[in-house]
Amino acid sequence: MNRYIRYGVLGISFGLCTIQSCKKGFLDENLVTSLNTDDFKTQQGLDALVTGMYQSLRFHFNYEWAYTTTEYGTDEFQVGGDRTMEMWNSYSSNLNSQTAHARDIWDNMYGNINSANIVIENVPKYYGGGIDKDTRLGEGYFMRAFDYFKLVKQYGGVPLKLTQSTSVERAFTRASEQQVYQQVIDDFTKAYDLLPETPAATGRITKYAAAHFLAKAYLFRASELYDSWNSETKEADLRNAVKYADLVINSGHYSLAPNYSDLWNFEAVDGPNEQLNEIILAAQFSNNTATQGRYGNQVHLYYPSVYQNLPGMQRDIPGDREFQRMRSTDYLLDVFDRVNDSRFWKSFKTSYLCNKPSGAPKWTADYAPNASEIGQPKFAGGQESIRYIVNGAGDSRYTADNINYRAPSMYVHYFSGEANNYKGEHGNYTTSQYVALSKFMDGSRSTVASQFGQRDGILARLAETYLIAAEAYGRLGEYDKALPYINKVRDRAAYKDGEDRSFYVDGGVAYKNNSSANAATYVSYSDHNTYYESNNLPETTKGSTLNEMHLNSVTDIFNSTHDFYDVLGVSSNEAKFIAFILNERSRELAGELMRWEDLARTKTLIKRDNAFNVEATPTDKDYLRPIPQSFLDAIQIDGSALSADQKEAMQNPGW
Repeated sequence: MNRYIRYGVLGISFGLCTIQSCKKGFLDENLVTSLNTDDFKTQQGLDALVTGMYQSLRFHFNYEWAYTTTEYGTDEFQVGGDRTMEMWNSYSSNLNSQTAHARDIWDNMYGNINSANIVIENVPKYYGGGIDKDTRLGEGYFMRAFDYFKLVKQYGGVPLKLTQSTSVERAFTRASEQQVYQQVIDDFTKAYDLLPETPAATGRITKYAAAHFLAKAYLFRASELYDSWNSETKEADLRNAVKYADLVINSGHYSLAPNYSDLWNFEAVDGPNEQLNEIILAAQFSNNTATQGRYGNQVHLYYPSVYQNLPGMQRDIPGDREFQRMRSTDYLLDVFDRVNDSRFWKSFKTSYLCNKPSGAPKWTADYAPNASEIGQPKFAGGQESIRYIVNGAGDSRYTADNINYRAPSMYVHYFSGEANNYKGEHGNYTTSQYVALSKFMDGSRSTVASQFGQRDGILARLAETYLIAAEAYGRLGEYDKALPYINKVRDRAAYKDGEDRSFYVDGGVAYKNNSSANAATYVSYSDHNTYYESNNLPETTKGSTLNEMHLNSVTDIFNSTHDFYDVLGVSSNEAKFIAFILNERSRELAGELMRWEDLARTKTLIKRDNAFNVEATPTDKDYLRPIPQSFLDAIQIDGSALSADQKEAMQNPGW
């Protein structure tokens, strides 16, 4: 059980946690008792408080704020069939200082910051000795840095509260971005110095998690959003980004998963894919219903497209609940080399099998393969019922009429004669029928209707560490030094000799047989995508020994055909490199709840949305989120509420 006492108006609270149990799920707590503030002056109470702080990592995967503040309104995803949160994509007037998720991020980050402040103040006084003392203190510094890093990325300069709150406080002023970033870097550095190399339990923070985020903080501070004040620190920051990334890469504790699909092949709660050496930090979820909290991991809900109302289909557990929030953009489909880059086919779902044979459509006289098929079902249970073709412009094979000769429900990206149009309608994809990201599909749920996902939420993995170092070197103009880091990621992405290019993972092998509460006789999903047909290639199971993903020189970056230099209007090597690295981050990290922050810090949000997102119309004010109105209404100056002018001065420009 977790109880919360709230002090002040920053959303500050601290968790009154229960005594932890043993198990990976050190978060899978058994109810013992509630704690009070005096308990935080004991070693046992501080241990419990730190355990409660880890609960805050789950927040980033809990609910709709997970994607609205990180993926909507970017070049990767646009609004699907459900428009509930469209304002975060369109940047309409409905996105304002009173919009709920802006406050959710603010309140939850400050709540955990107060817990971190208690830990940082009390551990030196009350914890005693031993290595656990340094670890608890390091965890406190990490959590404070992590949460302030989130706040500065979303809101810019925010109030810096570095002592614990013991009573209601109403007088706050905003620190500058420079001050917040310095605090983030100082705290991550202390965390790195204090934390152990290896965790005492799965999911606990190590010094290398601190190093990863320290490298990321240095890279962010050196980015374009802060050009008005970061010129004196930029080169040193980029060198430090490389330094701390290399500490992770060369630590001997981490390595890339052999196959990109290993990351997403969720076989069991706490199973192999959650133990990969690539994972540096993950929010821990489990099948312990007593401690799953209010939400569980809900990211799996937001990416799937609708399948349940198509012929021969009904919603089932492995197919997931399709909230159809996040429709993949044309940019995201086309940024991949879909012939050679396995990451596309291991990230998106393009084929479904019939799980409701009674609902299968029947051949009509106009389209039946022969007279004997007229009136017969087009497919049986277990046969393909939905097929998405991810072809390119200029493909002459498909028309709106001839796809009716195919048995499955056919969705084609480009019909014959259609040209590239990254913001227009073409083919027969719709807001509800689109190629859906499959990375987070969660078949572990106990019922078809359940929203409570149980797979861990990855917050940091080694592939991103390589890309951080690569970007830092590229920003320094040392492109040759960036190349090995980029190739490390791309070499893993390439199909290997003999690899079956039609194989994909859509939520995990073991859970494909989870038929609990499934009203239909369960039929396993296909193990194949539409690789060969989409690419118009003869079907074969053998891959080439030639690695077409490997970059032989930096000219391969500047001459890339998959990086939209013309569309984005970039011509210098410096601009091309930033475009390339942002595109490589899409190829590697698509949908992993980072994109808005990347586009904001590089000040490419407006240009990329104008090019690739049909509804998004950001302006300069949208490089920061609005400060929540609830905060502005509650704080005081000299004992008085803020005037309208003072609130406007405290608010981000334009909001």
